[in-house]
Amino acid sequence: MEVVGLDKEKVLTISKVKGEEDWVKDFRLDSFKKFEKLDLPSFGPDVSDLDFSKIIYYKNNDKDNMIKNDWKNVLKPIVDELDSVGVIESEAHMGGMGVQYESEVIYHSMIEEIEKKHVIFTSIEMAMKEYPDIVKKYFGKIVNNGENKFAALNGAVFSGGSFIYIPPNTKLDRPLQSYFRINSKNMGQFERTLIVVDDNSDLHYIEGCTAPTYSDSSLHAAVVEIYVGKNSKCRYSTVQNWAPNVYNLVTKRAMVDENGTMEWIDGNIGSKVTMKYPCCVLKGDNSKGTCITISVASHGQEQDSGARMIHIGKNTESNIISKSIARNGGNATYRGKVQINSNASNSFSNVKCDTLILDEKSKSDTFPVNSCFNISSNIEHEATVSKISEDNLFYMMSRGISRDRAEELIVLGFLEKFREELPMEYAVELNQLIKRNL
Repeated sequence: MEVVGLDKEKVLTISKVKGEEDWVKDFRLDSFKKFEKLDLPSFGPDVSDLDFSKIIYYKNNDKDNMIKNDWKNVLKPIVDELDSVGVIESEAHMGGMGVQYESEVIYHSMIEEIEKKHVIFTSIEMAMKEYPDIVKKYFGKIVNNGENKFAALNGAVFSGGSFIYIPPNTKLDRPLQSYFRINSKNMGQFERTLIVVDDNSDLHYIEGCTAPTYSDSSLHAAVVEIYVGKNSKCRYSTVQNWAPNVYNLVTKRAMVDENGTMEWIDGNIGSKVTMKYPCCVLKGDNSKGTCITISVASHGQEQDSGARMIHIGKNTESNIISKSIARNGGNATYRGKVQINSNASNSFSNVKCDTLILDEKSKSDTFPVNSCFNISSNIEHEATVSKISEDNLFYMMSRGISRDRAEELIVLGFLEKFREELPMEYAVELNQLIKRNL
């Protein structure tokens, strides 16, 4: 089944195919109304050439529309494709795995050890049917469906995505992973991820994204909502390697309660345009937020990324580290916001933005907005822009290293802070992606 173009009837068609309750259908219709009224973002890259009438908003290749827990039951061409990009191999290192292909989650598994801890890890659609009370409490509450045009679009046509619930006093020794694949021309992927880490618990969630290259543009407009309970910790790691025809326009936000910690580890290698600014709302006293991002912009790419930290509770702390690389005419931009509210006394934020420009054709910009509304708090901001030093290159080449290899080693060293935060298998994959993009 395929839904192309967008109107009220097509929104209702998606809802009907999924057999949704009225509250979900009403959320979609309300989101669609807001989508029609909202303008495109007035900042960042120009996305006005997006033709919403040509996008595929829903596509499903599996007639029975059932989530499989055995690769033998997944269509062989899809298995072969996922195997070629390392998805199946990575499952051995995870506590659970979910895979979305086009519009639907097609595969899900979780090891017995984690099931015994009463962890819920499933698709958002399944969660809406089986755990409606939990979903209703958080869904659309952290990210409002009317705050920007693409959040509204996601609310109208969302399909797939993960739901995770970690019960109180539960710590996972192995990460949970989801993988998202766009495989069709003009395909839109609109997954909706909702994660709840209840009090005194811990979660590491990993996300990967890829797509083949087509001449026609694809759209990825996801929404991620995360709630971090008291004394809890959530780490969300992602490396997206979308093809250079994909518009990657994502809204990600976490609400952090007392003594909680949220960490965004966010890598952007591919896509034609990226607009992504993971956010922590530090609501509880003594809560902490960290965002470590890398962006690699090559020819024809605009990577507009950064982070947002909103301090509400007392004694809150945030840390933003942004590493950007621009090469071959690419544009890598940091866009961030830190706001320490008047009641967030004794709070602190540190922002560090570093950019490496590899040639004369490329560029980088930094757009920070830092606001502190009380005298007991402090914001520190540091930004650097540099080129590869010819002296460093000469030194390495004098010891038998080729120029290309020397440049590669310098770039990998520049990104070391990000790589060291990834699991080993993802750090190795990131190295390969960086090498292919230099």
